[in-house]
Amino acid sequence: MKKEYDHHEKMAELKLAEVFPHYVAKIEKKGRTRKELHQVIEWLTDFRKEKVEQLLNEDVTFKQFFAEATLNPNAHLITGVICGWRVEEIENPLTQKIRYLDKLVDELAKGRKMEKILRVK
Repeated sequence: MKKEYDHHEKMAELKLAEVFPHYVAKIEKKGRTRKELHQVIEWLTDFRKEKVEQLLNEDVTFKQFFAEATLNPNAHLITGVICGWRVEEIENPLTQKIRYLDKLVDELAKGRKMEKILRVK
């Protein structure tokens, strides 16, 4: 129990500005663009590029980032495994949101079509 709690606390305190460059490197290495990354982030959080950049400059944690976000009502459609976690089974709401974002970035890097990533029917 303590190990799982520690994991969730560690995730909450991660700085967005420390993780974001890894997202960019991952997607650009696979030929995707920052514009597409911002499109994915906006779909999940309702944050436009300018807001994301502001939050990066403010050095917010993921806890602060998602506290301000309006999660897309279709976020629950994000399923699958990321970093060894099945996202739809994660019980901690904040960790689940972080893993949703990780999963979307992973799908983008894997070349999935944008309409599939954004769960467009």
